[in-house]
Amino acid sequence: MALYDAIAELPLKIDGYSLQRLSRMVSSGFERVSTVFVLEGGGETGKGEDVTYDAEDQEAQIAAGPVLELAGEWTFDAFSEHLGTLDLFEGRTLAQEAYRGYRRWGLESAALDLALRQAGTSLHALLGREPQPVTFVVSSRMGDPPTLDPVTRRLARYPSIRFKLDGTPDWSDELIDGLVKTGAVDSIDFKGAYKGTVVDVDTDPAFYRRIAETFPDAWLEDPDLDDEEAFKALAPFQDRITWDAPIHSVDDILARKVIPRTVNLKPSRFGSVKALFAAYEFCEQRGMGAYGGGQYELGVGRGQVQMLAAIFHPNAPNDIAPGGYDDLDPEPGLPESPLDVDPAPVGFRRNVD
Repeated sequence: MALYDAIAELPLKIDGYSLQRLSRMVSSGFERVSTVFVLEGGGETGKGEDVTYDAEDQEAQIAAGPVLELAGEWTFDAFSEHLGTLDLFEGRTLAQEAYRGYRRWGLESAALDLALRQAGTSLHALLGREPQPVTFVVSSRMGDPPTLDPVTRRLARYPSIRFKLDGTPDWSDELIDGLVKTGAVDSIDFKGAYKGTVVDVDTDPAFYRRIAETFPDAWLEDPDLDDEEAFKALAPFQDRITWDAPIHSVDDILARKVIPRTVNLKPSRFGSVKALFAAYEFCEQRGMGAYGGGQYELGVGRGQVQMLAAIFHPNAPNDIAPGGYDDLDPEPGLPESPLDVDPAPVGFRRNVD
């Protein structure tokens, strides 16, 4: 755990905290709500973002206010351990247990930002790693019914962008052929690891095989390999299978039916910085590739996942496009890939945050 050791003993003083509500109507037709934690201490401010998807959970947190017992003088590791003892949702029943990790990540990233600012240094400086420009892809569904519009309209504005697409069995032959012609598809997300959520996709072994054969260079994310026929369909393509939704720890990577050559390490899924850094080290030691993913962050959280990608896996299909690319017709002037993250000289934030 050499990576985590570099930050574990950082002194951290928290006098109190506040909450900032963010919201945005997004292209898939719902209001995205997130909460920024603002930790204050020692004349400095640290920020992190809770990306829990249930708006009711976010609104309940905002209504309750800063009720968590966070004030005190800690090391970063001691504060992280303390968070692990708290019920961050004040007894609420959650739609997904993964939300506990999302909220903890928001608090830990704010605490890391504050501790680094109090120490007068930055994460990359403390780790001795120079951030690099970040390659990113644009993640998109294809509509209902699915059409080429989400890809072709974005390409009309930004011809060089690459895509990670949510693949569904109702894709027509015309749609698939059109995607092939764009040459812009880096990965297909089958959403096969989700069960009982609004983004569940039916398992279709024939569709899996067709996509794998039609896009020979694309990553195949989160297929449902618990289905025996699906497992057989993708057996010849196992070197391109990668995982996202089930990965919350190193143990989760090792538990996959197919151990990946590269894996999606979404910081918010890990919850704690310690668990995330253990995954980074695991991948580096195993020679396993990694890429990053976002959770529709609306504020400082987006810059933080971009910073981590710049430090640990810049040259990968990182699903962390800057805000604006979620629009079907993105405005001119958006930052293009590779992204210069422009880190702040102290803390765990970009200069723009």
